[in-house]
Amino acid sequence: MPKTMPKRATALLLSSLAAIVVLLGLYTWFTLSWSYSEGERAGYLQKFSKKGWLCKTWEGEILLSSMPGAIPERFAFTVRDEAVVKQLQNAMGQRVQISYEQHVGVPTSCFGETEYFATKANTGPVNPVSPNPAQ
Repeated sequence: MPKTMPKRATALLLSSLAAIVVLLGLYTWFTLSWSYSEGERAGYLQKFSKKGWLCKTWEGEILLSSMPGAIPERFAFTVRDEAVVKQLQNAMGQRVQISYEQHVGVPTSCFGETEYFATKANTGPVNPVSPNPAQ
């Protein structure tokens, strides 16, 4: 005769699993709603694509350059807002200024591959070093 788990043990196991799921949900909500830091970066939009096996997210990369001729630094970011996605799709190869929030400790890459989430994007002149005769 197979031994079955007592009802008390089953109830304890189910309540423990429910508590773990609730705590994980609260932790995820907290990491996505609270930002560790906020800031802005400006550079040339080099790469912007929607990627991922299961969870598709918009991922981008800008090249930051402090001065002409310097080796640029790469800044990778994630975009969750469709309005910002449209702005960046139209700005490929141009100079952009991105406002971002840094969310540390997000438990899965389904929300984005980076911890930097772009909240706003502004496009700038194509070549900010040369004078613009129209202005």
